Amino acid sequence: MQLGDLEKQVLHTLWQQAPASAKEVYAILSKSRGGSLNTIQSTLDRLYKKELLSRAKEGHAWYYSPRVERRQLIAKIINQATEEFAEHQQSGLIAAFASMSEELDAKQLDELETMIQERRQALERR
Repeated sequence: MQLGDLEKQVLHTLWQQAPASAKEVYAILSKSRGGSLNTIQSTLDRLYKKELLSRAKEGHAWYYSPRVERRQLIAKIINQATEEFAEHQQSGLIAAFASMSEELDAKQLDELETMIQERRQALERR
């Protein structure tokens, strides 16, 4: 899944403040990046078609909300990139995480270990 800079900015905005209309997103983003309301509307529609946003009509406006959490999207993007380069091998994802872990400090490794332990416990409860 390819995401442009504006798509990322819109997602960040909606993770912080949702639901929001195109005008509300435009008001927030125009302060830092300029652009037009039509561009924001098109970007919101693209993200909706990519199934990253949900929307509900209120009056004449669509109000958008993220369909995925930030962590879920990051995991999806990492998984897709890994599959592309590892030829759909499950071990490719594990190898990628092992390689990434070389750049983590002790605190980050502790956090990762805690997350792994929590995931194991959740699996055991099933």
